[in-house]
Amino acid sequence: MKSLLIESLRSSVASGWLILKLVIPLYIIADVLLYFDLLRHISFLFTPITGLLHLPPEAAIALAGGVLLNIYAAIAFAAPLGLTALQWTILGVFLGICHALVVESAIMAKLGVSYGYSVILRLLAGFVAILPLLFLPDSLFPEVVARTEVAAQLAEAFWPMLWGSTLNALVLSVKIIGLISAIIVAMDLLKASPLIKEHLEKVNTSFSIIVGQLLGITYGATILIREARQGSLSQRDIFYISTFLMICHSIIEDVLLFVIFGANLWLIVGIRVVTAVLLSQLLLLVLPRVISLDRIVRPASQGIPLHPAPD
Repeated sequence: MKSLLIESLRSSVASGWLILKLVIPLYIIADVLLYFDLLRHISFLFTPITGLLHLPPEAAIALAGGVLLNIYAAIAFAAPLGLTALQWTILGVFLGICHALVVESAIMAKLGVSYGYSVILRLLAGFVAILPLLFLPDSLFPEVVARTEVAAQLAEAFWPMLWGSTLNALVLSVKIIGLISAIIVAMDLLKASPLIKEHLEKVNTSFSIIVGQLLGITYGATILIREARQGSLSQRDIFYISTFLMICHSIIEDVLLFVIFGANLWLIVGIRVVTAVLLSQLLLLVLPRVISLDRIVRPASQGIPLHPAPD
């Protein structure tokens, strides 16, 4: 038991550190971009997307913040716009899938998933997922009577901001390592039981999906990297799980941020889950017949072993 715990902690720290080398610098860069308000200079690139999403043109900067940085940046920019409940729901569905593309696509690349595939998949899934919302009755989206006002909080000076950003990144690091360690230890103890050993492949897949769904891609991908290194997942497993998680992850915290402003909780969660299930199954069925999975999921630079799925 002691040796199992030591090995679990060692592998969790190693996998977590691999992710942190990406998260920490990009976290600080995101705060710097917000501090200097640099997103406004490129938000015009997102104006055509606002029309497709039935959002006002002013929402372009919120989309830019969400897609390039994170959900919190999007909320800060969208809050003063007076969006309707339907528009908040559309924003919640689209950005729930397409937020933080730069960081999270880089994390998936560490797993061996093509950066281009990650970006294209999530943008495509985002547009597909909002389609049902455009045909639903207005009765599902009552007017929001009271809106919580959120504003981007900028530090008074650059260096205090940078120091605060660094501290927040370090706190996030401790949170990631601690939570991942607890999850991996629990998973290893569960996998060691005789009953679970008979269904080990399903356990590996289920843990990765559940962790990613509840906590987000950073945590789900860390579990995936660790399992892939141990040879517990096939190439097809990684393709399916990563595709599913990129569409449907962090369905608690992220969704509730939009619900505060009147978005429909059940529609956001339901649409994302259904879209993830359907697209993952469809792509797993179709893509391997059109293109080799080696061009989408390949061994990462750290040498994560991928074994072929059994016939």
